[in-house]
Amino acid sequence: MNDAAHSALRSWESFYVIVGSSAGALTGLQFVVLTLITESGAIRGSPETLSAFGSPNIVHFCAALLVSAIISAPWNSLGPPALAVGVAGACGFVYSVMVLRLALRQRDYRPVLEDWIWHATLPMLAYAGMVLAGILLTRVPAVLYIIGGAALLLVFIGIHNAWDTVSYVMLERTRELRAKAAAARASEHRPATPSAPAAGHHVAPHSPHSGPRADRH
Repeated sequence: MNDAAHSALRSWESFYVIVGSSAGALTGLQFVVLTLITESGAIRGSPETLSAFGSPNIVHFCAALLVSAIISAPWNSLGPPALAVGVAGACGFVYSVMVLRLALRQRDYRPVLEDWIWHATLPMLAYAGMVLAGILLTRVPAVLYIIGGAALLLVFIGIHNAWDTVSYVMLERTRELRAKAAAARASEHRPATPSAPAAGHHVAPHSPHSGPRADRH
């Protein structure tokens, strides 16, 4: 590896230590959050919904961790890391397209504009940047800034989407609990309806010939 390329990669070591360690820690935290939500009974969506809005967060964190490991590895030239980053970006872009299809197909949640930006547009942009940087890295080492920006963007995407998912599930859970509490209060204040006559007791109908006036005949 020439001195310029070696110096370029060495200057990014601290950056990728921060990004990689953050992505790894957030990946583990995501497992804990999903486990707690599942145990609380707040998730009742279809597998397509989970694959469209839950699983991609893990993939984005893992992609950021993978890029950090690739750039931090002791390469002898820029060719292998360029190829590895380009392949990782291509796989991530294809996966993002699949996620977009799942988001369009699922029926449990209707995404808004913010969801399309964070769950589809920005991931595709990050992975496309990795592909472009992988193609140009051997000729233009300055594209390391694109790789670093893409890795950091993936971490922020994962953080935003994970928090968005947790807050949505908790809000839905809160609404459900409030609705149940309101229904319980309404049933407690509802006036009791008169009970029907007990079985075995016959109430004789009123007859105009019954009573004292009937004895006169």
